[in-house]
Amino acid sequence: MHTGKHYKFKEVILWTRKDIYLQLLIATIPTVIFEWFNCRWLSLPWLPIALLGTAVAFVVGFKNNASYDRLWEARRIWGGIVNASRSMAVMSRDYINNRHAKVILNEAELLSIHHAIIQRHLAWLTALRYQLREPRIWESIYKEHNQEFKNKWFTVEEQVNKISDAIKPYLSQSEYERVMSSTNKATQILALQSAHLKVLEEQGYLEDFRHIELGKMIAEFYNHQGGSERIKNFPYPRQYATLNLWFVKIFILLIPFGMLHEFEKLGNHMVWLTIPFSALSGWIFTTLEKIGESSESPFEGSANDVPITSISRGIEIDMNEILGLQHNLKPLTPQNNILV
Repeated sequence: MHTGKHYKFKEVILWTRKDIYLQLLIATIPTVIFEWFNCRWLSLPWLPIALLGTAVAFVVGFKNNASYDRLWEARRIWGGIVNASRSMAVMSRDYINNRHAKVILNEAELLSIHHAIIQRHLAWLTALRYQLREPRIWESIYKEHNQEFKNKWFTVEEQVNKISDAIKPYLSQSEYERVMSSTNKATQILALQSAHLKVLEEQGYLEDFRHIELGKMIAEFYNHQGGSERIKNFPYPRQYATLNLWFVKIFILLIPFGMLHEFEKLGNHMVWLTIPFSALSGWIFTTLEKIGESSESPFEGSANDVPITSISRGIEIDMNEILGLQHNLKPLTPQNNILV
């Protein structure tokens, strides 16, 4: 997520510079042929091209709205994870006690149980964010212009470090081995969490009603995980994305042919204004298309993503402090105004 007040203009130009070069070339070729070789037949009426541009604008707008909806839904899901995680920490601390226990534990032993539950939850968060950062063939972050921008301005932890190293500090050895051998690691960690709560209920450290409440929290985390996986694994429909891109390309090719006669009306040598104005018009459409493209997959690791790594760090700090545990964690800071 870009945290600056605005994207700097030079960042946008750097991101789209190849498009600008191409659009200048597309506008220059027909203009040179029209003016130097007196090929007036190259000029096309502006009205049908303008009508096409209106249709393309609607299509681009539809894609951007749909992409923003996906981004906003993802942010709402992770906002729910934040709230539910805090509730989980408080409930674990307050619900698990010696009131009906078969074997009385001292304060330090109870704290170790609370800590184990919190650590397991942090392992789930870690597994989930690593799974959401896994590459998908339709994601745009792996295109050359986006990859170049990412390599220059920021890094994504989940794409640099291994999931095995990230999860290991939060789990016991037996749990770690079981989780790492599973297909969906986040799902198995929640299953381990539920099994542990069942044992605590059987031993009397957790009352029936409170066990049910914590079980509901597990179900809520499964729902949030499923919502995240739905967005991750089901892309913006490819037929819309592909046709949208081709409509924009066709419109950009036609723009200079429509502008030739319009600028020629203004007087001698004014026809050369076709080049910058055609490039500018095309740049606006291609940039809007790229914005929609870079927003449609909110977990791919781009500058426009939901910052799930930073959110997870905030949750870890909150949960440790709710238990009163000492830690050296600090909130993640933006890299060149980009929070991941």
